[in-house]
Amino acid sequence: MKAFHTIAVPHKDILDGKLTMDVFAADLWEVSRNRWPDEYRNSDLFFRKTYLTQGLQNILSITHKRLKGEGGDSVIQIQTPFGGGKTHSLIAMYHKASQWNVKTIVIVGTALSADTTIWGLIEKELTGKIESMAGLTAPGKDKIRELLSFHLPVLILMDELLEYITKAAGKIVGESTLGAQTIAFIQELTETVSALEKVCLVVTLPSSIVEHYDESAEKQYQQLQKVSGRVEKIYTPIEDSEITSIIRKRLFASIDEKKAKETVEAFLEYGERESILPQGVSISEYRKRFISSYPFMPEIIDILYQRWGSFPTFQRTRGVLRLLSLIVHTLKTTGAFYISISDFDLSNQEIRQELLKHIGLEYNSVIASDITDRQSGSSKVNKSLGKAYQGLNLGVRSATAVFLYSFSGGSEHGINLGEIKRSATTMQNPSSVVAEAVEQLKRKLFYLQSVHEKLFFSNQPNLNRILLNQMENIEEPEVDEQEKSLLKQSIRGDRLKVLIWENDPVNIIDSEELKLVILKENNKKVIKDILKLKGDTTPRTNKNTVLFLYPLESERSGFINSVKRKLSFEGIEQDNKLNLSEDQQKEVKKELKKYSVELKESIRRLYRIVAIPAREDVKEIDLGIPTYGEIKAIDQEIYSKLRSEGEILEKIAPLVVREKYLAGKEYVSTANIYTSALTTAGEPRLLDKSVLELGIFEGVSNGIFGLGELIDEKIKCRYFKDNATVGFTDKEILICEKICAEQKEEKESGEQPEKYREPEKGDEAPTSGFQPEIPEIPGLAKKKYLELSFNFILPKGKVSSLMGIMNYLQSKYEVLKLEINAMHGGITEQEYEEKILEALRQAGIELNERNLR
Repeated sequence: MKAFHTIAVPHKDILDGKLTMDVFAADLWEVSRNRWPDEYRNSDLFFRKTYLTQGLQNILSITHKRLKGEGGDSVIQIQTPFGGGKTHSLIAMYHKASQWNVKTIVIVGTALSADTTIWGLIEKELTGKIESMAGLTAPGKDKIRELLSFHLPVLILMDELLEYITKAAGKIVGESTLGAQTIAFIQELTETVSALEKVCLVVTLPSSIVEHYDESAEKQYQQLQKVSGRVEKIYTPIEDSEITSIIRKRLFASIDEKKAKETVEAFLEYGERESILPQGVSISEYRKRFISSYPFMPEIIDILYQRWGSFPTFQRTRGVLRLLSLIVHTLKTTGAFYISISDFDLSNQEIRQELLKHIGLEYNSVIASDITDRQSGSSKVNKSLGKAYQGLNLGVRSATAVFLYSFSGGSEHGINLGEIKRSATTMQNPSSVVAEAVEQLKRKLFYLQSVHEKLFFSNQPNLNRILLNQMENIEEPEVDEQEKSLLKQSIRGDRLKVLIWENDPVNIIDSEELKLVILKENNKKVIKDILKLKGDTTPRTNKNTVLFLYPLESERSGFINSVKRKLSFEGIEQDNKLNLSEDQQKEVKKELKKYSVELKESIRRLYRIVAIPAREDVKEIDLGIPTYGEIKAIDQEIYSKLRSEGEILEKIAPLVVREKYLAGKEYVSTANIYTSALTTAGEPRLLDKSVLELGIFEGVSNGIFGLGELIDEKIKCRYFKDNATVGFTDKEILICEKICAEQKEEKESGEQPEKYREPEKGDEAPTSGFQPEIPEIPGLAKKKYLELSFNFILPKGKVSSLMGIMNYLQSKYEVLKLEINAMHGGITEQEYEEKILEALRQAGIELNERNLR
C-alpha cells in the first residue's frame, strides 16, 4: 500500500502550511471589496476548490431563474449551524451573479457601523450616492420599488444581518431605534421584492439561539424570523452526507480512487480478521463510507462534525477544514496509509489550541501529563509494550483517540474498546496489543475516567491521581507499621518461636526451643551479637537453636509501593469529601481486595533470605519466589525448607544415632548428644527433645544399641531389646550393642557379676550421679498400688537423681501431678518468666495454680 498523500494529493497551500484561519473563513464583504485571499476572490479558483452540494446547486438554480424573470423564490433564507457554509454559499452566488450580468448588492452586518443604514447602502451600491434613501427612518415600499425597478435585475445578499440590527438597536431614532427601523425596512423590502420580477433577496440567519448575543438579540431574531418568514423560503446548502465531499474537494487537488479503494479493502480485511469493524453496520456500508471519506476514516468526520460540531463556538465546516488541514500537513512526510482520529498530534500547539478553545485551556495540563510529555503515562505505555511495538506509539495513539471522543456540546461522550482498537491500530500490529495498551493506560493516566465500559478524559483527577496524592503523604512509620503487621499475619508460630524485628540479644531467650528472629534488614553485626551473647556479657549457650530471616533488598521498592497503594486506597475509601462516583467506589473496593492478597505474596517475596548458624559464620538459604496463588505461613515455609535440607530433624534413625555418636566408642552420654544439637553451630537441629528420645527408644528396642548408666566409672546396661525410658540424666549413656549383649547373656545365664564392665581408655567420662537399680523383693511383686502420694524435701544437688524415678513412674501411671514449693531464697520476675514459665511452655505443661510472693 502507498502513503495516503501519494494517493490523495493535498493542495499546494496545505502542503506549504498556509493554514491561517482566514484561508477557511469566508468573508463576503471583503470578497466584494476585492480584499480577500485569491481562492475566494478568483471565481475560477473558488469553484475549483468548492464542492457544489446538491443544496447549493439548487439555491443557485432558483436564484438564476428568479433573476431571469422565470419564477422562483423572491426571498431566500439560508440557514445552517454556526460555520455551516452560509457565507460560502453567498460568495458562490456573488461570483455567479457576475457571470449572469446581474447587479449585486452586498450587505454584511459585521462590516457596518450603527451610523450606516441598509437602505442608504442599497441606494449607494446601485447609484453611487444616497439621496432618496437618506435619513434614519425606513423609507417605505414605494421608494424601494422605484429604486429597484430602475436597476433590474438585482441580487441583494445580506449576511450577518442580526449582528447589524443588534448594534443598530442602540441608535435612538425619535421614539424608536435604528434597529426597529431596520426590521421595519426588512419587512418593506421583502414585500417589495416579492412584487417585482428579476429581484432576489438572499438573507442568512443562524439556525438556533446558540449564535445570538444576548436576550435582546433573541427578541430581534424572533422579529426578523416573523417579518421575513411571511414571504421567504428557507434553504440549507449542506447536508450531513455531503461534508466528506466538501472536505476532500477543499483539501486535496486529486485523489486516485482506485488506489484509495485498495487501501480501504486492505483495512476492511484486517478489521474483519481482528473483529474491530463497527457493530450494527454492514461491511458494504462501512466500505462505502470509508471510500467517500478517504484518506480520512469515517469516524473522524463523525466525531468532528457531530460531537465537536455541537459546541456553540465550533464552526462545523470551517472548523473541520481548519483542523484536518493541519492534520494533513503534519502527516505529509509519514508513510500513513490513511488518517485516523489517533493521528491528531496533540503535541502540535496549533492543533491543540484549535480544540482547547472549545473545552477550556485547563486541558493543556491534562494533555501534557497524560499524553504528550516525554514522562507522560501514555509515553511510558509506548515503551512497555515490547520491542516489536515500541515504535508504533500505541499508548499515545490510544490516549489520543480517547481524548477526541471525550467531548461534545451535548451529553454524548466517551469511547469503547472496539472504537479505540479501530482508531489506534496501525495494521502492523494485532489489535490485542492496543487492548493491552488501554489496560495500562487505565493504571497510569491521571485524568482518564471509565464509566460503563466507556473511557473519556476530564479535567478532574481520576483514582490514579488521587492515589498518587495519597501516596505522597504516607510517611515511613506508616509503611513500617504495615510491614510489621503483614509479618505478624504471615506467622503461624506452631513450630518456631518467632521474634519480629528484635535486635537486642537480651530479649532473645537462651532456651532449647527453635527460634526464628526476623530482622528488618541484613545486619551481620546484629546476627553475630545474638549468636554470641544472651545479654551484655553473658555468652549464649544454645546458639544452634537461633535462626534468622531478613529481606532481599532488591524487592523492597516494589513492596513499599504496594503498601503505599493499599494504605492510600484505604484512605480514599474513608475520605467522604472526595465524592467518588459509584464506579470509582467499586474500583476502590476491587483494588483493596486485590492488594490484600497481593501484599501477602509481596511480604513473602521480600522476606526470603534465611540465615542459620554454621561451623564458620552463618549459612544463607534463599527461599526463592513463592508459588503463585499459594499463600503459606513464612515460618512454616522456613521450617519445611530447613527440614527438607536436613537442617531440622523431626525424626532421627537409630542407625544414624549409632554411626554419628557411637562409632568406635563403647558408650556416649545421652545428655551430651542432646546438648550438642543445641550448642554446636552447624549441627542438625532437633525439633525438640522427643526426636532424639524416640530415636534412642527405637534403637534400644531393636537392639542397635543399649541404654544404661555409668556407675562408679563402670558401664551398666539397663535396657536392650526392650522398651526403654530415656531421661537424659547426667549418668545416662548409650552403650554399644556388644557390651549390652554380653551383659544380657550373663544375666539370662543366672550369673550376677560382682562388678560392672569398666569403660576402655578413651571412652567418654561420666559427669554426675545416676538412678540406682531397684532389686526385686520377694512377696511384694504381686501387690499393686493404684495411686501413690508422698512428699519430701529435696536435698541440694540431688535434682538429677529424681529423673530416673520420674521416668519410671511415668511409664507406670497415666498422670503424674507435681507440686513444687521453693522457699528460703528468691528469683526475679524476669528469671521466673524466662527460666520457669518458658521451660514449662516448651514442655507443653500448663500450671493449674500458682502462688507468688
